[in-house]
Amino acid sequence: MNLRRDCLLFATLATAAATPAFAQTATPASAPAATATHSAASIPDLSGVWNHPAFPWFEPPASGPGPVTNRSRWPQQPGSNGAGSVALPPTKEGVSDYDQLVGDYTNPILQPWAAEVVKKFGEMSLAGITYPNPANQCWPEPMPFIYKQFLVQLIQRPDEIILLYHGDHEVRRVRLNQAHPQPVTPSWYGDSVGHYEGDTLIVDTVGVRTDRPYAMIDLFGTPYSKSLHIVERYRVRGYDDVKDAIERNKKENWLFAGDIFSGHRGKFLQLHVTIEDASVFTTPWTSTLTYVSSNQPFPEEVCAENNRWFPGNEANLPTANKPDF
Repeated sequence: MNLRRDCLLFATLATAAATPAFAQTATPASAPAATATHSAASIPDLSGVWNHPAFPWFEPPASGPGPVTNRSRWPQQPGSNGAGSVALPPTKEGVSDYDQLVGDYTNPILQPWAAEVVKKFGEMSLAGITYPNPANQCWPEPMPFIYKQFLVQLIQRPDEIILLYHGDHEVRRVRLNQAHPQPVTPSWYGDSVGHYEGDTLIVDTVGVRTDRPYAMIDLFGTPYSKSLHIVERYRVRGYDDVKDAIERNKKENWLFAGDIFSGHRGKFLQLHVTIEDASVFTTPWTSTLTYVSSNQPFPEEVCAENNRWFPGNEANLPTANKPDF
């Protein structure tokens, strides 16, 4: 059974710590510019390094429409053994089997054409084919696929939020108290604007590029379109506020660094995300990601330097027709 190319590196780090883009019409920003008057004294402190070592990454909601999940399950939750995923036979019970990514194409959030896309990717995985995605091909990871990068550092500035992801130096910039441009020029991570409401940072993202290889929002190949609209809500919370989400995470996802969540009594950063795309989904759906605070050094990972970790399916790295010098 094939191991995922990046699994070893991710587990090690966690335990130690193209055509021109066309303009799109943006969804209006989720807050008026008046929020610029938000008092500096009342701005929540979200800064720091936050860790969510779980594959896949979406925590299903307590109720209502949720993300595509894995039909292939491990019979028990395997811990990190320092060598990537654990080759256990799939069953119908247990956590998501990271060696077999078989998206649940019967999830009612999927329109019929999108369900067929997810089904075909799952059939490839069942046949032992590790299909390419942005991570294992060393391409920029679109929103919300970028949540796969389990370590993120938030930097708060008066006019913007910077989100630094540990892999491949990927960076998102969120402009505060501004509107999306009209029209939006699509980009790798989309155009993100944000504002504070009480103890919550709200980020509105549109304009994620579709004219790119490996255009998917999750490990199951779920597609997206130019209509993709993502609203993120970040809050610092205590254990009692997030313990229900921790339990949902433990039941659904492979915690490859072990359960670092249940015994943590420091700060948590909880992200509540709402995703809608009228061209792909039948309804908006929600999920959470619950991060623990981390005081470990922020590591560096460069995918291109490890492009042969994926046996028999090397990364599709950009190449030049002639030397630069």
